[in-house]
Amino acid sequence: MNVSSTRFGLVDISAEALLTFPSGLLGFPEWTCYVMLDHDTDAPFKWLHCVEEASLAFVVIDPALFNENYQVTISPEAMFDVQGSETDEVTLAVILTIPSDDPSAVTANLRGPLLMNPRTRLCKQLVLSEDYPTRYPVFSAPRHAEIDQTLPLAEAIPA
Repeated sequence: MNVSSTRFGLVDISAEALLTFPSGLLGFPEWTCYVMLDHDTDAPFKWLHCVEEASLAFVVIDPALFNENYQVTISPEAMFDVQGSETDEVTLAVILTIPSDDPSAVTANLRGPLLMNPRTRLCKQLVLSEDYPTRYPVFSAPRHAEIDQTLPLAEAIPA
């Protein structure tokens, strides 16, 4: 399957690589089909690229890589939405904002993490009631988090 991208040109992906967000993402409810693409550097970032809209892509990262205190309790309702079972090892990613005037001032949206089930390829953006910021500074953050019910993003969701 070929996916058109304004950033990467024409990208060939397998149907098994598709991720479905039945409710879309916040601000983008009409776009529900995405694919995870590797960043072109050795950085831990990935691109969550919309299959239906060539210009829509988000830079994402495993929050365990920069925040050791980030703890998310995944509700039974959220697990139901991604058709998660007790044996599924779901993963989380967070969307980054990279300011064009200062790329070193990258922030992560910890209030709206992305819950992904690698088995079903169903995903959901959570809206946490905990007091997490939507603009958490990534590069000034402590490392090595323990996150409930998650796997490292790179292992759980292959590109």
